[in-house]
Amino acid sequence: MEAIHGPRALVGGSFVGPVTIDVDGDLIADMTIGPPGGATGAGTFLEHGFLTAGLVDVQVNGYYGVDFAAADPDQWQLVSRRLPATGVTAYLPTFVTAPLTDMQGCLDRTFEARQAQQPAQARILGAHLEGPFLSERRAGAHNVDLMLDPAPGDVDRLLDRPQRRAALQLVTLAPERPFALEAIRTLKAAGVVVSLGHSDADADCATRAAEAGATLVTHLFNAMAGLDHRAPTLPARLLTDARFSLGLIADLHHVDADLVRLVLAAAARRVVLVTDAVAAAGLPPGRFPLGGTTVTTTGPDGLPRRPDGVLAGSVLRMDQAVRNLADLGVSVEEAMLAASRNPADVLGRADLGRLQVGARADLVWWSDDLHVQQVWVGGRACLPPLT
Repeated sequence: MEAIHGPRALVGGSFVGPVTIDVDGDLIADMTIGPPGGATGAGTFLEHGFLTAGLVDVQVNGYYGVDFAAADPDQWQLVSRRLPATGVTAYLPTFVTAPLTDMQGCLDRTFEARQAQQPAQARILGAHLEGPFLSERRAGAHNVDLMLDPAPGDVDRLLDRPQRRAALQLVTLAPERPFALEAIRTLKAAGVVVSLGHSDADADCATRAAEAGATLVTHLFNAMAGLDHRAPTLPARLLTDARFSLGLIADLHHVDADLVRLVLAAAARRVVLVTDAVAAAGLPPGRFPLGGTTVTTTGPDGLPRRPDGVLAGSVLRMDQAVRNLADLGVSVEEAMLAASRNPADVLGRADLGRLQVGARADLVWWSDDLHVQQVWVGGRACLPPLT
């Protein structure tokens, strides 16, 4: 048993403290609010800042020069080892539109990488397939020539082996495509979360998708229609339908700051911060792979773009996304929940994204100005001790 003592911690939706968190193995064994007293075992005393649960990112295409679609085992380990520096303790490697055989291979490699994980690394929770069942009209950086209708046989190919079914956690699709509603029901029955994205659907189509079992939207406002004060567009329905959680890239480039404020004002407890990070994240400007193509980070905004100028993911860190929300006037509590508990809830992982007895001992120690000081995954410290 080891005890971590901090002046404050985010428990539920509020800060409390001082707090002592007792860790036994991989789990939080006990929590005590009040001055440290009878904690057993070795103790870690944090003199400032606060503790939260580890952050969860459900959309990570790559990082540190690594594109998951082409990564070898050492590269998977590299990303998992370094992501905790951004506060992320669990994530979904994400794969953009590719031939189905390639996406089957991505599921196989995700399963293998998860099996090979080492202690004190960000947890690989499973795969997010962002395609190929998307709309050619809202393709973004995806290859329209590889997009498909989610016909039953093709959906079944993603679930045709136990390890693929185990690896597949999230699928982004366009609900207006033929067979899409049936695909949503099939995936939900297999325990897969379905997200709407890269879609030209209208509001009524979104409602039918929710009735079929879709529960998330992939990067709200990006690769879909905008808000219209007379036409019921997809984002309008998503903002007002409590069945949907709202994936949001809060780099303040993909979505304007005022719209970010609007989303948080309308549905803060449903917001799921994502980075949509690509291989360029964490590195100086240059050229980087993304799902079989090349993106370049140049220019004043440093955003990754295809040769035709189309945005292709981001270089956002999750800790920076939290700071961005706080800078916009969003409470620190809501910003942290959007990066921890909310995404964990979308995935049905009640053991992640929260500080409570029985949850995984995935913790982040933050400075008062919202910078990561230390991270624990399964109770094991990930970062070098700070001096």
